[in-house]
Amino acid sequence: MSIYLTAIVKSKKETTAALRTMLLDMVVNSRKEEACIQYDLHESAVDNTFIFQEEWKDQAGLDLHDQQPYILAFVAKADMLTDGIVIYKTEKLA
Repeated sequence: MSIYLTAIVKSKKETTAALRTMLLDMVVNSRKEEACIQYDLHESAVDNTFIFQEEWKDQAGLDLHDQQPYILAFVAKADMLTDGIVIYKTEKLA
């Protein structure tokens, strides 16, 4: 059964460009993972916010994703680059 995630990443104003570069790199690498069905990144035009829409084949694939070097590198720098991250794990209703 698919796993659906929406992640909202609020950038610090002064780090938006660096964060955008890092997030785009995460997209490229995540889409190469076997369990990745969808990994889309959106950017709000008004408030330095990035939104991921993700779909993963299963929990095991998501767990493996969370251990990838580029994800761990983002987690290590997140406090410096962001004003907060909220992740929603959802079920598709329709």
